[in-house]
Amino acid sequence: MGIVNVTPDSFSDGGQFLSAADGVEHARRLIAQGADILDIGGESTRPGAAPVSEFDEILRVVPLIEAVRRASDVPISVDTMKPAVARAAIKAGATIWNDVTALRFSPEAPEVAAELGCDVVLMHMLGEPGTMQDAPCYEDVVAEVEAFLLGRALTAMAAGVAREKIWLDPGIGFGKTLEHNLVLLAALPRFVALGYPILLGASRKRFIAGVDPSAHAASDRLGGSIAAHLAGAQAGVAAVRVHDVRETVQALDVLAAIRDRTA
Repeated sequence: MGIVNVTPDSFSDGGQFLSAADGVEHARRLIAQGADILDIGGESTRPGAAPVSEFDEILRVVPLIEAVRRASDVPISVDTMKPAVARAAIKAGATIWNDVTALRFSPEAPEVAAELGCDVVLMHMLGEPGTMQDAPCYEDVVAEVEAFLLGRALTAMAAGVAREKIWLDPGIGFGKTLEHNLVLLAALPRFVALGYPILLGASRKRFIAGVDPSAHAASDRLGGSIAAHLAGAQAGVAAVRVHDVRETVQALDVLAAIRDRTA
């Protein structure tokens, strides 16, 4: 899953693809590099990010989704917590709703997801973007994230979302310390065993700098990103959400080639 952010303030690539033309060019590049899905977002969810209105978010993502859909039949995911934005995005050609709040942003979100009939990614986040990294605390991070995701899946199904449409995401970097993130990555086989497709997003995230303090800038975290996503592939996750598509595809291809020759 290749990331296309049409935001001025995303932690890694904010401001790079604000115009529809720039966004389409970037999307084409990611598809050429091997992206199987494009994840288009119009609101940053980095720690401390400011909220964006529904109107502004729709203005950012819908023209890009429409343009990408005209240019390619690649599946498109819309990265939004707002039902109105999801509705507009699906109408424009998106087929997946990737929600960092796991359909908790508004009471109507589960019913809207059922109405749209699209795939839905339910992600774990402790709190909300503005405060999630203030002092994240868990007694058992794996058990608590697992229970949360299963609960949100049940809520979605109770609203009418088909089970086969539900994906889960443990939310690396969303209200977690370095230790929490590493423990969750080590526990990925447990999440895969739940029987839902797992989406893993660790690309360029700050926890990598906790392991390598020299990786101050997001662009310095390619190696750590690939390591985390290879761990996910070995655990059996369904997709990895990445900024660096070419390099990640190459790493996954090499891993697959090695697996093919394993006795």
